[in-house]
This record gives sequence, structure tokens and C-alpha cells, in this order.
Amino acid sequence: MSARACILGCAGPELRPEERAFFADARPWGFILFARNCRTPEQMRRLCGSLRDAVGREAPILIDEEGGRVSRLRALAGYGGPPAAVFAQAGLSEDDMQNAVRANYRAIGARLAALGVDVDCAPVLDLPAADADPVIGDRAFSRKAGQAARLGRACLEGLEAAGVSGVIKHVPGHGRARVDSHKALPRVSASADALGAHDFLPFAVLKDAAMAMTGHVVYEAFDPQNPATESQIVINEVIRGRIGFDGLLMSDDLDMKALAGRLGERAARALRAGCDVVLQCNGDLDCMAEVAGAAPLLAGKALQRAHAARRRAAAARIDPAQAAAEAESWLARLPGGAP
Repeated sequence: MSARACILGCAGPELRPEERAFFADARPWGFILFARNCRTPEQMRRLCGSLRDAVGREAPILIDEEGGRVSRLRALAGYGGPPAAVFAQAGLSEDDMQNAVRANYRAIGARLAALGVDVDCAPVLDLPAADADPVIGDRAFSRKAGQAARLGRACLEGLEAAGVSGVIKHVPGHGRARVDSHKALPRVSASADALGAHDFLPFAVLKDAAMAMTGHVVYEAFDPQNPATESQIVINEVIRGRIGFDGLLMSDDLDMKALAGRLGERAARALRAGCDVVLQCNGDLDCMAEVAGAAPLLAGKALQRAHAARRRAAAARIDPAQAAAEAESWLARLPGGAP
């Protein structure tokens, strides 16, 4: 069945009749959940089933469950994990660091899979600069490109072992941004050489990832007018070219204040620039209708990438309690012990 080039949210913990009817007609490629949608394990499994039933297929269901301060599952009991930055600060060997990250995200992935969620918007591959806005901060694994790439790879492996796909973000790098793109449009003035030698490297190492999410950031060395999400230059020359990523490229949330204009205009610009799908998160039916109206049915290369991203999801299901116990044994070795 055909799907539209968008990922949408819903308003609450249960799917309303008007939402069900809208999704059946709009046919978004996937859905994304937030804390407002997560109350109990049984309720989440029911909601995920309802969303997939509405579009008549096993649509991907995404969530931001990075560990640390970015967690949508706080209302539910279960393993949450620490912020990503903790692992590189633990004094472990590189091998043990990667093993700890792998175990952490295997536990997160097992928990998500048991709830019906099969895509986690992690890892964060941004490299925070000393003078950057703290919006990234400890969500990133490291300020060192090589280390961030290795730990990002371990994150993807842990998630995939549990049957959950990861999304590398925020390509081509949000680490130098001095303002929070949720609130305003960041501009990065670093040279193309500086960006290529540092910020782009983790994404280039993980260019074989199934999915990536753009950053709403202007990179003046490449396109001083448009944020990456809406820039044909950045998407074609940097993300697809220099970085070499050829997986499914989704926008960051269209609701963020870094972007200008109506939601339909934002969606159209992002898709025209080269995003395969656009992400709109607030769950408001009128907003979703505007985005869906600007998003065509997936076709051509975007459709191929969407199919490939779905094929990458593993079929394994791991016991969440067992995975959590293994992760906690690693976290006990971190400063301050397990969170």
C-alpha cells in the first residue's frame, strides 16, 4: 500500500475516531510518539496497534528515547539509561565503552520493542562546541569525532539487536549551534574545511545507517540562506555528497521555530530540498492535515530508501528484564553507579 512522505503524531494516549479516519485517508509513512502518548505498557501497545491498523500496514513507529534527559517514557516503569556523554567520561577502555553503550541501547531497544515501537531517534552524533547552546550537551557521546562515531555505531548495534532501528542525528551536525533550534534559527560560520574535518566525520563513518535526521541549522560556508533541512545545496553536496549518506533522510520536527512560514510551506521546502520524509510532531489534526497536504506519496528513490529502512529492522525480540540487568551491570561501573 502506498504511503505519504510524512511522519505524524497523535494527540493523546488513545487514537480518536477523527484521527483514525484522517490517518486512513492521509496514509503517513510513519508515526512518532511523545510523553503525552505514553501512560502504561498495555496502553502503548494498544495505541501502536491502532495506528498501524489505521493505515493498514506495519508502519514504523518512532520515539525519542535517547536516555538521560530526552526520554518519553518517564511515566512508565522500566529501564531508561543515562545521558550519552556519561560513557566517554567513565574511564573505561574503548572496548568496554562500546560494550557498555551497546548493552545500554540493547536494553532501551528491548523495552521499546515490547511496547510496539520499532524506531528510536538515536544516536546523537553532534560534536558539541565549548560555546554552543546546551540543547545538545550531554545528549552527545563525545566532542571527539572518532569516539562519537564508535559509540554511535555501538548504539545502532544495540538497538538493532533488539529489533529496533536507529536514526543518526542531526546531520550534518548541530554541535556548533549557539541557539536552540526549537526556539530560533542557528547559524554556523565555520569554514567548509573545518566542518568537513570535524563535524561531518561521525556521520560519514555511519553513512550506512538506515535513517538520518536533519538539523535546522544554516551552514554559511555552503548555503547562507537556508537551513540544512530546506537546502538543496546542503542535502545534495554535503549529506548525500561529502558525507555519502544514502539512507532515508527525514527532517527534524517542522514545528520548531528555526523554520519560517506555514507548516505546509515548510514541508514543501524540505521535500523539494531533498528530504525523503518530513516529521511533524504536535498531534494537532489541522497541523497534520496541512503537512499531509504538502507531502506527496512516496515514489522513486525516496520510496526505495523507505523500503530499505524497513528491511533493516531486525526481527529479534529480547527479554527487556534480561537486557536491563546486563545494561545495569555495565552502568554500575560508571561514575556514581547506575542511574
